Amino acid sequence: MLERYGHGGDLESASELYGGDPASFLDFSANINPLGPPEGVMAKLGQALPSILRYPDPGHRRLKALLSRKLGVAPEHLSIGNGAAESMALLLLGLAPSRVGIVQPCFSEYRQLSEQFGAEVHAVFGSRERDWRAEVPDIAGLMKKVDLLFLGQPNNPNGVQYPLEEIRELAAEAERTRTYFVVDEAFIDFIPEGQRMTLLPELERFPRTILVRSMTKFYAIPGLRLGYAAAHPDVIRAMTGKQVTWSVNGLALLAGEFCLEGGEAHERETLELIAAERARLRAGLRGLGCRVSGGEANFLLAELPAPWSAGELQRELGLRGVLIRSCAMYPGLGPGHVRFAVKGADANARLLAVLGDVLAAGRNDLH
Repeated sequence: MLERYGHGGDLESASELYGGDPASFLDFSANINPLGPPEGVMAKLGQALPSILRYPDPGHRRLKALLSRKLGVAPEHLSIGNGAAESMALLLLGLAPSRVGIVQPCFSEYRQLSEQFGAEVHAVFGSRERDWRAEVPDIAGLMKKVDLLFLGQPNNPNGVQYPLEEIRELAAEAERTRTYFVVDEAFIDFIPEGQRMTLLPELERFPRTILVRSMTKFYAIPGLRLGYAAAHPDVIRAMTGKQVTWSVNGLALLAGEFCLEGGEAHERETLELIAAERARLRAGLRGLGCRVSGGEANFLLAELPAPWSAGELQRELGLRGVLIRSCAMYPGLGPGHVRFAVKGADANARLLAVLGDVLAAGRNDLH
């Protein structure tokens, strides 16, 4: 299985399974900005290599100041992490919930981290009719039974947002039930600002709501690992009290600072590219007989035409140098569910061409 470590983007496993150089694969299994990092990041990191002789700032002060200005959130409401996953881990360590709620299908780390740190995990499920979102009363009911609840916004792997009024209703319910409400906004930067369903401007009203975001995906620096959380200062102190000193390295901090200082053109270009290519990829997948969810981010969840399974298609594409993410192991989804990252026009065209050939060959074999 390609996802032996539970995630996409595992080029080493792909090389072992399908042969070839890890760098030779066209990777649709990891949802990273197809434009790569903002212009100048690589040169800046090269110039900064001598800085590895010094310890990074354990307080992440410059990056926090830049984030504070960009987001309109005071620095004491921010925590910097080694990727969004560390922020989630620090929440579990700092808040020490004994029961955690998740809304499936969802990012596997919610359950994995919760169980790793000793919490019981309870779940509700989204439905096909709601594009794999769960009903608000079901989520609110789950809140009454747990100490902390994770919700993806937009959710992974289906890529859809909950309407703002529903998120607001859940945040209010979290205050009533004294449940911590962790909203994973790792992919929200891929949605135009006016279309983002986020409580960031209202965070002061909901001290038990925590927003977790990633910088590695939008700015294409996953090898450096960088993310952050926005929350009430008491929550931030609980998180940072459990954080290993220097868990965020100096080059990651520098890259984050550079991206925030000069990434406006890159942001605009990314949003334009993702919107156009997502629409093109969705149309192409539907034209090949796939049932595609209404994702709003930089990836699409699709259900393959019968009798294809996710594992079978993943293998056939992998042998042809194209990687996709099987979602068959996501509780709540089926054996034919796969996820495709949205890439540039040439890469998406190659995916659709290879996919079309494989599906057509499979249909011919059936006859």
